[in-house]
Amino acid sequence: MSSFTALPVPSKLGLLAALGSGALLGGALYFQYVVGLAPCEMCHWQRWPHIAAIATGLLAFASFAKPRLAMTFALLAIAALAVTSGIGVFHAGVEYHLWQGPQTCSGTIPRGLSADELKKYLFGAKMVRCDDIVWSLWGISMAGWNAILSGALALVLASGIVRSTGART
Repeated sequence: MSSFTALPVPSKLGLLAALGSGALLGGALYFQYVVGLAPCEMCHWQRWPHIAAIATGLLAFASFAKPRLAMTFALLAIAALAVTSGIGVFHAGVEYHLWQGPQTCSGTIPRGLSADELKKYLFGAKMVRCDDIVWSLWGISMAGWNAILSGALALVLASGIVRSTGART
């Protein structure tokens, strides 16, 4: 554990960003593949910034020998967390009918279908709507929890950056 404490703050914060986003993304994948809740299009939108936060957080951690580079990667990870939090706020607003979401359906239609095959495909397709709440805890949907937890993690990590830069001046 002493080697972890010797790391520069941006590397530590990058690792925390990667672990936090990994846990949130892992939770989403658990609900998809274990519980069987199919994600909507906006659910997928929230996953991409988590992937970016994991990648840039790990790069910050790996850049411990170059603290300025680690700081850049840590800031990118924090920005990705803020982005997924913002998307989560938007998605939760759509779920709670505070505003309208995208009018597109998720999924693709296979090419080359005849009219009858297309009709069968469309009527048999399971559409996942972005404005349906499929799971909630204490009245907060998954998108809402993503917004809250990702935003809180971004704020905690950003305060760590501020404290570390303030300590050096």
